[in-house]
Amino acid sequence: MNTIRHKIILAISLFVLLLFMGVVGYHYLTMFSWVDSVYMTVITATTVGFGEVQPLDDTGKIFTVILILFSIGIYGYGVSILSEFLLNNSIFENIIHKRMENKINKFNNHIILAGFGRVGKTVYRKLEKYNKKVVVIEKVYVDAAKYNSKSVVFLKGDATKDEILLKAGIMNASTLIISLGQDADNLFIVLSARQLNPNIHIISRATNDIIKKKLKLAGADQVILPYKIGGEYMASLLLSPDLVEFMQHLSLEDRNVKTNLEEISFEDCPEEYHNKTIKELNLRQLTGCTIIGYKNPEGDYIINPDPDIKIVKNSNIIVLGQVDQIRKLNKLFNIK
Repeated sequence: MNTIRHKIILAISLFVLLLFMGVVGYHYLTMFSWVDSVYMTVITATTVGFGEVQPLDDTGKIFTVILILFSIGIYGYGVSILSEFLLNNSIFENIIHKRMENKINKFNNHIILAGFGRVGKTVYRKLEKYNKKVVVIEKVYVDAAKYNSKSVVFLKGDATKDEILLKAGIMNASTLIISLGQDADNLFIVLSARQLNPNIHIISRATNDIIKKKLKLAGADQVILPYKIGGEYMASLLLSPDLVEFMQHLSLEDRNVKTNLEEISFEDCPEEYHNKTIKELNLRQLTGCTIIGYKNPEGDYIINPDPDIKIVKNSNIIVLGQVDQIRKLNKLFNIK
């Protein structure tokens, strides 16, 4: 960028010098007045083709030819600099970068996705279906127009660097998902992110159980082993194909399925429902949904919880219902 700036300054300086030399040359070589000298220099340097103010002698003609040749050379140099400037996308990148920064600055409680490979793209597609605000960090340029999402921003950069995480708005983000292919990079990002924002929820991928333990020690809240999950899934298809199909039907893969699962946290519940028992929530009667799971503040899951269990701070309930029932539930709790 500095090199191009220097070239632009040089081109402007050469053009100014050309004008100065032209005015001085016409004035002293052809005895033109200063006004006529300026006029002749401008029409010659810009090659507009107007006639001379008075006939030129041989000296004036030779000087004019030299002036034209120099002006053409300077124009050519200027065009090459302009082409280099545009080919480097300097203008467009600055505009896009500024818009991107303004958009990220407006984000709050958003999700940062570090890595846009096969795993990252799968995560993105899932989040995009639910209109989650996401900042994707990827080393190589990603054509955002191909994805056409108003709630997703693509940031080109190295997620292992603190300045890139800060640009992605890590101080205001709620979750960081790390899906880089190298375990060392994922570990480094976990350490940096936890230092920058101690309260952020961190989910990272890993290739084996040893790395999983290290990521946990580094500060990751959850660590996913894609290969292990894939293997268990294939084994489940063999051992319990109908159960797998049923779970797929309940998954979040498609919002248009007839039945769906929803996770409701204590914070999602209106204040009048705080510290109430599952029985007192009366969701079955109010919405038609059924509470099939409960996560207590210690992180333990209870399947088919007792109706007398209370919804307390840092607890979640897992709800099963049809799409219209889930909508009623979201409307009841004012969940968007």
